[in-house]
Amino acid sequence: MPISSNRSLGIQKNKLLRYKLIKELYQKHKIDDIPTTVVWRKYVYPVYPISRTTLYEILCTPVTSELKKIEELMSNQKKSC
Repeated sequence: MPISSNRSLGIQKNKLLRYKLIKELYQKHKIDDIPTTVVWRKYVYPVYPISRTTLYEILCTPVTSELKKIEELMSNQKKSC
């Protein structure tokens, strides 16, 4: 596989790992009584300066299944080399 393909998989993997950390931080502080925007403003934004729209995108992303797909692709590329 070309180097650019490996690089793009690595970039995607790192992005998903960052999404996983953001989701864990969000879940740690999210309670039914606290709105998402308050959790974002008080806890997420100071650590990860992202917009609310990006937070909503992250919360809707199936991180674990996407990471599994990327790991499979990366292992297949290593086997073929």
